[in-house]
Amino acid sequence: MSGLPRPELLATTEWLAEHLGRQGVRIIDARWRPDQSGEKVYLAGHIPGARYINWREDLVDDQEGAEAIRLASPDRIAEVAARAGIGESKTVVIYDDTQGLYAARVWWSLRAYGLEQVRILDGGFPAWVAEGRPVARSLSNGIELPSAPFTPRGPNRMHLTTSDVRGMLGAPNVALLDARAPAEYRGFEGNTRRLGHIPGAINVPVGTMHRAGSQHLRSGDDLRSRLHGANVSRGRRMVAYDGSGVAAAKLAFVLMLLGHEDVAVYDGGWAEWGNRLDLPVDL
Repeated sequence: MSGLPRPELLATTEWLAEHLGRQGVRIIDARWRPDQSGEKVYLAGHIPGARYINWREDLVDDQEGAEAIRLASPDRIAEVAARAGIGESKTVVIYDDTQGLYAARVWWSLRAYGLEQVRILDGGFPAWVAEGRPVARSLSNGIELPSAPFTPRGPNRMHLTTSDVRGMLGAPNVALLDARAPAEYRGFEGNTRRLGHIPGAINVPVGTMHRAGSQHLRSGDDLRSRLHGANVSRGRRMVAYDGSGVAAAKLAFVLMLLGHEDVAVYDGGWAEWGNRLDLPVDL
């Protein structure tokens, strides 16, 4: 894709095809299904050498009774990374089949703990298949990979808590970006105790970041135009949120592709903010 200040964050299908089987590359299949059939989808066909990661089970704090989805502990992240052969000396390419949403959540989970050589496959698995590229049906997860040390550091500035965000309200150098659909942002629908959005937040629906009917991102110029139309400008700290951290992670990814340097995801997001009666809400 042209017009992207940070193209190294994105992997094309051509690039990945050229690097299949190389020791310096690790591939993660992040396809997820609410009914937990994601691994069956992986077994039915995946990019050769890919390891399967279930973001909801593997990369989320499993605290019982918690309403909000939060990032897993560093020990948990290290365990998952070791199982997938992910390390600081490797380039990690993540894909899914849902416009990169779950791939972005995995991307952010690793970046928040200091792993920087992480890319998302533009077009995902559908583009790979549509181009007639090889598909494996063997259990790649059963093949031992050479060790690739990774010691999680953080979470870093890409991760924010509710207290962090509350302290930023009204700050002129911070842009709060709500990645949910407009109806949720405006309080017309939702499943939290209160509806609406965080005061001062700008609605940037992440669903508009892709070409219509496609798994591919829009061009760099088109993405920039859409963000500019939402009054998202350079030079401010960008804080993205949604209900689960999935759309927010995708928006954070797009912002970094476009050259925004100080980008974070509000971990807990609207699932926490909307359920707490002590926090301000706008409609």
